[in-house]
Amino acid sequence: MQGKGVIKFFAVLLALVCLYQLSFTWVTRSVEADARNYAKGNSEKEKAYLDSISSQPVYPLFKHSFQYCKDRELALGLDLKGGMNVTMQISLSELIRSLANNNADVTFNQALHNADVIAKTSPENYIDIFMREYKKLAPNGKLAPIFSTQSNQSNLKFDATNSQVESYLRDQSNAAVTQSFNILRNRIDKFGVTSPNIQQQAGNRILVELPGVSESNKERVRKLLQGSAKLEFYATYDNQEVYPLLNNINGILAAKNKTVTKKDTTAAPAATAAADTAKNGGSLLSKVKQSAAKDTSAASLKNKSKLAETAPLFAVLNPSVGQGPQGPQLIPGPAVGISAVTDTAKVNNYLKSPEVQAVLPKNMKLLWGAKPAQGNKAVQLYAIKLSGAENGPVLSGEVITDAKSDLDQNSGGYEVTMEMNSEGAKSWRRATAEAAGNPGDENDNRSIAIVLDDNVVSAPRVSNEISGGRSSISGNFTQDETKDLANVLKAGRLPAPARIVSEDIVGPSLGQEAINDGLMSCAVGLAVVLVFMIIYYNNAGIVADVAVFVNVFFLMGVLTSLGAVLTLPGIAGIVLILGISVDANVLIYERVREELAAGKSKRIAIADGYKHALSSILDSQISSFLTGLILFIFGSGPIQGFATTLMIGIVTSLFCSLLITRVIFEWMLDKNMDIKVSNAWSANLFKGSNFAFVKNRFKFYAFSGIFILLGVASMLTRGFDYGVDFQGGRTYVVRFDKNVSTEEVHNQLDALLNRGTEVKSFGGANQVRITTNYLIDDNTTTGDNKVESTVRQGLAKISPSFKILSSQKVGPTIANDIKRSSIWTVIIAILVISAYILIRFRRWQFSMGAMVATAHDALLVLSFFSLFKGLLPFALDIDQAFIAAILTVIGYSINDTVVVFDRIREFLNLHHSKTDDPSVVVNQAINSTLSRTIITALTVIFVLIVLFVFGGDVIRGFSFALLVGVCFGTYSSICVATPIMLDFGGKKLNA
Repeated sequence: MQGKGVIKFFAVLLALVCLYQLSFTWVTRSVEADARNYAKGNSEKEKAYLDSISSQPVYPLFKHSFQYCKDRELALGLDLKGGMNVTMQISLSELIRSLANNNADVTFNQALHNADVIAKTSPENYIDIFMREYKKLAPNGKLAPIFSTQSNQSNLKFDATNSQVESYLRDQSNAAVTQSFNILRNRIDKFGVTSPNIQQQAGNRILVELPGVSESNKERVRKLLQGSAKLEFYATYDNQEVYPLLNNINGILAAKNKTVTKKDTTAAPAATAAADTAKNGGSLLSKVKQSAAKDTSAASLKNKSKLAETAPLFAVLNPSVGQGPQGPQLIPGPAVGISAVTDTAKVNNYLKSPEVQAVLPKNMKLLWGAKPAQGNKAVQLYAIKLSGAENGPVLSGEVITDAKSDLDQNSGGYEVTMEMNSEGAKSWRRATAEAAGNPGDENDNRSIAIVLDDNVVSAPRVSNEISGGRSSISGNFTQDETKDLANVLKAGRLPAPARIVSEDIVGPSLGQEAINDGLMSCAVGLAVVLVFMIIYYNNAGIVADVAVFVNVFFLMGVLTSLGAVLTLPGIAGIVLILGISVDANVLIYERVREELAAGKSKRIAIADGYKHALSSILDSQISSFLTGLILFIFGSGPIQGFATTLMIGIVTSLFCSLLITRVIFEWMLDKNMDIKVSNAWSANLFKGSNFAFVKNRFKFYAFSGIFILLGVASMLTRGFDYGVDFQGGRTYVVRFDKNVSTEEVHNQLDALLNRGTEVKSFGGANQVRITTNYLIDDNTTTGDNKVESTVRQGLAKISPSFKILSSQKVGPTIANDIKRSSIWTVIIAILVISAYILIRFRRWQFSMGAMVATAHDALLVLSFFSLFKGLLPFALDIDQAFIAAILTVIGYSINDTVVVFDRIREFLNLHHSKTDDPSVVVNQAINSTLSRTIITALTVIFVLIVLFVFGGDVIRGFSFALLVGVCFGTYSSICVATPIMLDFGGKKLNA
C-alpha cells in the first residue's frame, strides 16, 4: 500500500486536533462541577461563581479562560439541555397599514383583509399577495395617494406608479424585518441567557433559541420578544452633577446595612453617614479609582467586600472617573458609572429601594447602556433628565422619517444621518439649542441620549443648534454598528409587530432524560455492532471495530470544532452511523472473501478487495451524503442537527473504513499475523445462493402494489396522526405523580378546550402528551396564557401534583409551510439521487429503477403509518422527524441499490455477449451481493432496534420509522429497483 506514512501522519494530526477540541468540553464540565459543589444547590451562588472566573485561566496547559473554553465546548441543543425555541413573524399587514397612516380607503383595507386570509395558507410573499388583491379590486386604482405623505416624499412621490409603490413597500418590509432582528438581538443580549442564538430566516421570520430558559421564565420571554420598541430622545445630566448624589446614596446604603443588626437605628445616623461620605468625597473618589484599576475582573471578592462596607453602591458601580493632571477626576458627560453586567441587577435593587428613591430628583432617570462597553462584560449607567412634555422625553421616535449609515467626512469613520418631519424638526431645534448652551463654550455643551426600550443606544454631545430636521450621530462606530443604529432610529416610524408563531419549551428534566436515553442507546448500539462484527468476521471484525471507535472519536471532534449543535436526532444520527459505518468494511470483507476463494494470497486478496469495493463504497456513501445535504438545506433545528451528524459521520467513516483499516491490515501482514475474515459457521453462509429474484419479480410487484393501494385507501379514509408541526396547535408533555388513563385526561380537557383534544401515552403510565388547537389563531401572550391556564385547570382535577415537562406551539401558517416544504424536500431528494445514478451509470434504466424504488419506499412507509395508526402502543405521528426518517430511508435504500447496480454493471461487462440472457446475469449479480445486503441490513436493524428500545420516548416514532423504512429499503433494492431496471432495459443492457 502506497502512502502509509502520509495516512498515519494525517490520522495522528486529526486525532490531536479532535482531542484538543474535545478537551474544552472536559475542562468546562470540570469547572461547572466545581461550581455545583461550591454552591450546594444554590443556583444564584453557582452562577456567581462561574461569572467570577469567566475571565480567569482554567486550562493550565494553554492558559485559556473559562469563557474561551465555554465558547468552544460541544454545544447541546435545546432538546438536550432544556430551553426555549421561538419563531417570530413580523406582521407585514400591520406594517402596511402603518405606512398608509391607517388610511380608511375601503378598497385598500379590503385588499389587506384578503391578503391576510390568503397568507395563512400560501407561501407567497405578502407584498405580492397584497398587490395582486388590490389590482383585482381596483384594476385602475392608484396606491401612491394612500402611501405618499409629507414625511416620506423623498422616498415616494404623490404621482408614483403602483410598481414604484410596490418597490417602496418591499424596501420598507425588508427594513422592518432587519430592524426587528436588531431590536430582538439587543433585547436577548441583555436577557442574560448563555449562548443565545438568533437567526433571520427566509421571508419575515426570525428564529430565537434561548438555552436554559425554564417554564417559569417563558412569560417574561414572551413579553420581551413581543413588546413594541419604544424610541425616545432625552436631555441629560452631567457626571459632575450626579456624582455627589451617588456619593450621598452610598452613605444611605451603608447606614441601612448597619440597621440590620441595630434595630433602634434612626434616620439621623443615616444622614450623618451620608454627610461624612460626602465630606470625604475626594478620598473616596481616589479609593474607587484605585479599586477600579486593581479590580476589573470581578474575581477579587475580598477587595470588593471591603469597599462595600463604606460604599455599597460603588462596590458594584464604578463611577466614571479618569486620570487628570492633579489625580483622579470625573469624566464629563452623561455616563455616571460602569458596572459588570452580572452586577446590574444589584445596582437596580439599590436604586429602587425606598430610601434611595426619596433622595433621587423626580426629573432624573438612571438608564443602562444598550450594549456592554468593556470586553462585553461591563455596561455604562447614564443620567437622563426628564424635561419634555409631561416630564418625559424631548422627542419621540415617531418624528424620524429616515436614517442611514454614512461616512463621516471629518473623521473618516462612520456616522448615522437622520431626517425628521416638520414637527420633529422644530422640537429637535429647540432641544439641541438647549443642549448646546453657549456655542462658544465647549464646557457648556451637553449630550442628548437616544433611548430604545429604556436602554441608551448613544448619547452624542451637542455643540451647535441643529435646524432643518437633518442631523448626524458620530462616534467610535463600526460600519455595522451605524447600520444597526440607523435601523433602530427608524423603528419608531415603522411599527411592525413581531408575533410568536411557533414556540417550543423543553424543561431541564426532560432534557436530562433525553441525554441519558441517548447515551444509553449509543453505548448499547456500539456494543451490538462490535460484537456482531467479531462474531461474523472473526479477527477482521476486530479491525472494523477499531475503525468504528476511531470514527466516533473523529466524529465528535469534528462536530465540536465546527461549532455544530448536538441534538437528540443528532444522537440518533450517531447511533445510525454506528450501523452504516461498517457497511464499507462489509463490502471490503465480502470482496476479500471472494478473492480468497479464487485462490489468491491474503496480501493480494486484501489489496484487490479494497480495489474492487471502492466504486461501490463511494457511490453508496455519496448518495447517502446527498440525502444528508438535502436535509440540512431544507430542514431546521434538530433535523439540521441530524443531517450535520449524518454528513460528518459519512466522511469520517469513509476515512476510517478505507484508510485506517487498510493500514492496520498492512501492519498485521508485515507482522505475519493470521488474518481471518470469517468464522467456521459464517464462511459459506450465503455461498452458492441462487434465489430466483428476477423470476419472481411480478410477485414482488403484486405485494408492493397491494400494500400501497391499501395504504392509499387508508390515507384517504383514516388519514394520519399528524404531529403539531404539521397541523398546528399546542402540545404539552405532562408527568403526574400517579398512573393516569389517557381517556380520563381526555374527558377532563376536551370539554374545556372546545373539543378536538388529543391525549396519548408518552413513555410511562404517568406521562401523557396533550395536543390541542384551542385558540391556535391567537398569537398574543394573553392567548398563550389562557390556553395553558385552561390545560392546568383540567389537569388539576385529575391530580394536583403534575409537571409540564415541555410545551410546543406551531401556528397554522408555520404548519402549512412545514408540510409544503417537507413534500418538496422528498421530491427533490428523489430527483437529485436519481440524477446522480444517471450520471454514474450512464443508463436511464438504472436511474428509473432507483427513482421508482425510492418513491416505493416512501409510499410503503406512509402506508404503514396510516394502516397501523392507533393499533400500536406508541404514536405514529407524521412530523418533521418523520420526514427526516423518510429521507434517511431513501438514502439507505439508494446505498443498497447502488451496491447491487454496481455488481450488475460489473457482471454485464463480463457477460457482454449478446446471446447471454440479461435476466440470468442480473439474478446472478443480485445473489453475489446477497451476503453484503443481508449483513449490512442486519447491522443497521440491530442498531435501530436498540435506538427504538433505549432512545427514549421523544424519538421513538422517529426510530420506528427508520426501522420500518430500512426493512422496506433492503427489500426494494433487490425486489423492486433491479427488476424495474431490467424490465425497462431488456436486451439493451447487453448493448
